[in-house]
Amino acid sequence: MRRYPAYDPPEYVDWEASPELLDEFRGTLDRNPDRRATVTGLDDAALLGLYRGLLRFRLHDIALKRWVKQGVISKAWLGTGEEAVTIGTVHALRRHPGGDVIAPMIRNAGACHEMGIPLADLFRAYLGTADSPARGRDLHLGDMTRGVIAPISMVGSVSTVVNGYALAFRHRSEDRVALTWIGDGSTKTGEVHEALNFAAVMKLPVVFVIQNNQVALGTRLQQHHRGDGFSEWGDAYGMVALCVDGNNVLDVHAAAVEAVAACRSGRGPVLIVADTFRMGGHATHDEREARRTLDGAQFEWWGRRDPIGAYEEYLSGLGRPLVEDPADPPDIGMDSASANRDLLERIETKITEEVEAAAEEALGSLASAVPEPGADEISSCYG
Repeated sequence: MRRYPAYDPPEYVDWEASPELLDEFRGTLDRNPDRRATVTGLDDAALLGLYRGLLRFRLHDIALKRWVKQGVISKAWLGTGEEAVTIGTVHALRRHPGGDVIAPMIRNAGACHEMGIPLADLFRAYLGTADSPARGRDLHLGDMTRGVIAPISMVGSVSTVVNGYALAFRHRSEDRVALTWIGDGSTKTGEVHEALNFAAVMKLPVVFVIQNNQVALGTRLQQHHRGDGFSEWGDAYGMVALCVDGNNVLDVHAAAVEAVAACRSGRGPVLIVADTFRMGGHATHDEREARRTLDGAQFEWWGRRDPIGAYEEYLSGLGRPLVEDPADPPDIGMDSASANRDLLERIETKITEEVEAAAEEALGSLASAVPEPGADEISSCYG
């Protein structure tokens, strides 16, 4: 994808794939026969759908960062570098009204637009306009008509909320699954431990994704966690734990497909442990602090494993041409790698236009939809 020196992490600006990286990406998929079979079974629509989701998420965050630099907003909480954990999991769900439900953290904004919330509404939430989903009150965005539970500022607390949904699904004999993400920092809250234990004891259809991005606010993982990652947490709570490469969207997706299937068949809950890395600060205001807090070698190592760049290389090297529209087959005069790169570029152009149009639409609300809270508005906030 196109790189943006003003907004991308420096490790991404001159990003190039290496043969070793592609071997690593493919090797991750080959290690687990079940996941390999799932990936092999994905059709072109699914493969390209994951790609669109990754792009949409990254470009959404780039637009927010541009607004910060322009003074439109003061800060933004970005998921740069962690996109695969969000997109890979949410694409394993039934994403339609009355389908599965998710409870994202603010850094999982990509899950919101992949569940159907318009991008313009995501941008309006940051602007606090009256026509935003929360009518200007909060940027913690949800929409239950689309199965999205709004995030909670006290990260980790929402893990108990998804248990309630999952318990209701079971009592109503509904074939539905709940999913939420838990940061490595929020694993240290009591509610998370209560939620994991309760879900396991009650055998709820819920997937918990531990999104280990190596840092909690400004605290390195080694400063707040004594164990060797989170791979053994499944045994501790009596549930299956699936460990994934959080920067490999196909590994994440295949594990999520397995986890969701287990929940639908009554074998839940399931824990997904995804190791990834936050390529920025806690928010845009402390990116320099993040560079001082974490070892530069970490940024370099994870920067080489840009989840979007790696996935592009994988798709380009499939050895066969990808087909976006059966009515528009690829140019038979091009080799498959060139044809796929051309297709990915065209998809990126479309997604870029989609994101830019949504951002412009949201900016228009600054003039036309300024909140004017009154007694009725305030009372409606509290029911």
